[in-house]
Amino acid sequence: MDIRQDRLIDELQVFMESDLERFKSLGERIIKDIRRQHKIMEASDKRQRKEYDQLQEKLLEVERLNREIEDTQKEVVFTMGAIGESRSKETGNHVKRVAEYSKILALAAGMSEREADLLKQASPMHDIGKVAIPDDILNKPGKLDESELDVMKQHTKLGYDMLKHSKRPLLKAAATVAYEHHERYDGNGYPRGLKGEEIHIYGRITAIADVFDALGSDRVYKKAWDDERIFELFKNEKGKQFDPHLVDLFFENINELLKVREEYRDLFG
Repeated sequence: MDIRQDRLIDELQVFMESDLERFKSLGERIIKDIRRQHKIMEASDKRQRKEYDQLQEKLLEVERLNREIEDTQKEVVFTMGAIGESRSKETGNHVKRVAEYSKILALAAGMSEREADLLKQASPMHDIGKVAIPDDILNKPGKLDESELDVMKQHTKLGYDMLKHSKRPLLKAAATVAYEHHERYDGNGYPRGLKGEEIHIYGRITAIADVFDALGSDRVYKKAWDDERIFELFKNEKGKQFDPHLVDLFFENINELLKVREEYRDLFG
């Protein structure tokens, strides 16, 4: 190997070592950059996690407040219903029983748990319109005459008018119940003479729950009926006053209904 070849080899080695240093330097810069980006991303992730956790806390707080609003609304609805009943010398237990009966029948009719519970919460308002009926008619012992009966019938429309402007599902359901629970399946009810399934299912269910409880309770104008007499009326009024399918469900679930009546029995003295 001559001197010129040795020089070329030396120059090549110098070039390779120099190039290697450049690659090494470049690699170190890349590693440093990757590490810096990682730290930035890690800080960003921590910030995002903190923001996410804060958002979750706010959502939980909103959900809690919504539950409080719904619970308060339910309590107000029940209390208003109880006030309506107390004006007519009936007990708050009447609205409790009607509420429970309504949910039992709603579930039996195929409603979801959510909708059945909505009806349970709305049904205590069925007679809220009675707050506007004069005491001498509302609490008259004995049968009402025709003019007095016309005044009494107005409680359905009065209750509806009190509630109809609300956008809340609970109060909208209560408005429907107040308006339609005295309609009859055969079309001979009031206030509008609706017939069959023209009557909202909420009204048809509450009608059965209300009558069942009213007949089995003492009122200023009558003594409580015994069960056999009540059952006979429901059989006779199947397809007339009451939805025939709901009457069947009433009898299929009678043991559960009677348990509710016993649990919320009126205590006097």
